[in-house]
Amino acid sequence: MEKWMVAAKRADFNAIGKKFGIDPVIARLIRNRNVVGEEAIGQYLHGRVEDLPSPHRMKDLELACEILGDSISFGEKIRILGDYDIDGVISTYILLKGLRRLGAEVDTYIPDRVTDGYGIHSHLISKAAEDGVDLIVTCDNGISAVQEIKMAKDMGISVIVTDHHEVPYQEREDGSREWILPCADAIVNPKQPDCPYPDKNLCGAAVAYKLICQLYEIHHIPAEELEEYIELTAFATVGDVMELQGENRILVKEGLRRLPDTKNYGLRELIRANDLENRPITAYHVGFVLGPCINASGRLDTAARSLALLDAKDPQEAARLAGDLTALNQSRKALTERGQKEAMELVETTEIGNDRVLVIFLPDCHESLAGIIAGRVREKYHKPVFVLTRGESFVKGSGRSIESYSMYDELIKCGDLLEEFGGHPMAAGLSLREENVDEFRRRINESCTLTEEDLTPRIVIDATMPISYVTKDLVRQISLLEPFGKGNTRPLFAQKRMSVLNGRVFGKNHNVARFQLMDENGYAVAGIYFGEAEAFLRYAGERKTVSVTYYPEINSYRGRETLQMTVQNYM
Repeated sequence: MEKWMVAAKRADFNAIGKKFGIDPVIARLIRNRNVVGEEAIGQYLHGRVEDLPSPHRMKDLELACEILGDSISFGEKIRILGDYDIDGVISTYILLKGLRRLGAEVDTYIPDRVTDGYGIHSHLISKAAEDGVDLIVTCDNGISAVQEIKMAKDMGISVIVTDHHEVPYQEREDGSREWILPCADAIVNPKQPDCPYPDKNLCGAAVAYKLICQLYEIHHIPAEELEEYIELTAFATVGDVMELQGENRILVKEGLRRLPDTKNYGLRELIRANDLENRPITAYHVGFVLGPCINASGRLDTAARSLALLDAKDPQEAARLAGDLTALNQSRKALTERGQKEAMELVETTEIGNDRVLVIFLPDCHESLAGIIAGRVREKYHKPVFVLTRGESFVKGSGRSIESYSMYDELIKCGDLLEEFGGHPMAAGLSLREENVDEFRRRINESCTLTEEDLTPRIVIDATMPISYVTKDLVRQISLLEPFGKGNTRPLFAQKRMSVLNGRVFGKNHNVARFQLMDENGYAVAGIYFGEAEAFLRYAGERKTVSVTYYPEINSYRGRETLQMTVQNYM
């Protein structure tokens, strides 16, 4: 059962509306997203790339630039070690493109998900030494590679870490934390406790972008050459599901604006292959259409193919690669549906479903799909979820969490059972021996302090607002709040005692309902519901009137614009 809550954050919405020329409802929505003060509101509405914090504020970034500058001057061999997901691939490309522009002798290696695993491993260090690499630059990984980086240093290889993951730590007896950092020559990660950079929630690509910005400034590269990096960073920020607040929001807003006119052959052909050409690209398109194609190669093939797409030198090569990745993503979808069905059957039919933290072992599932399946199971049951699969050497898994459960901190408590682990409060990756799976499930639940209230989904409503208040002008003003995503959710309104009239079900899966939504005063507007459409219409018919949450849109059809309310929840 869901718990509906109306946001109760206060401010003088009329005064804010007058100051910024917006409806008081829009002022309320901005306040609900924790944007407070005229300067912050102004940046939220009108922030530009020029307003972002200077890169040099990031700890060790200038030192990294100095090391890279010397390495380039001496003609040393540089190797970028990336990661196989969307953030890792784009981070790798940003560094590759930027360092090439500075004349570096640079190559890349993105680990294979199955044969190499996540992050830096000793065989990658040995290979770098064998190839005569002088400097390793990591991106979207490295912060937890303590032993591997020591190995590189012992072999005479310099190392720069660029990362955004949580810094590993050990908890002392008094509850304080002892941070564990690798002995790299420079560590560029805003999550370091002593890093003064104000925005801590950047993705790996954004950290790489800041490094290239500073390098270009030092080497007097024209600022306009940084344009392409903005759209790439936006793509990775959405794809890695970072919070769209502060710097991330500005980067994504500016990047999405540039994306339809991208000069990158690979992105252009990927947009074309997914029928998005000559259309505005939204965060939804990146997160659920384009981004999964980039991720698909790292899941079912090799992420080198996605890197090759971004690095394509002509439209023909880019079109071939974009077609391959789009087809690969279709295969990934079918495999994901199968794994999701198996996972939910285990939750529904075994004692696993009684646990507060779901640990689901799918031995035959492709390990690359574990994170996607975990996310879908979490959405269904509103519990933290780990999906484990059988790898070549160990059981591997991915976790997806809920707001009240820090997955990374909880894994630390079970660290003695794990071979490797890392991640964020909301997502994590791990590997362990198969004989430890049952013990891991027991321990992770034994230490869990989640309450029933924590496990009850909370629907946060921005305001109770009659549908009769909604106008086309208000909907257009709501678009000022875009892009929507994690940390900057789509506005949600609610109204009681609504009648649902003339309902019809559409879609091959019977998952779309269209109807008229009418209030007590007889005011009616078009409505639409996505989900279990027949159940919704049946419930509304039996109850006569229902309470709904909704967000308003303008539906354009054959040149005619009409208001439409998309119902999200009902009771």
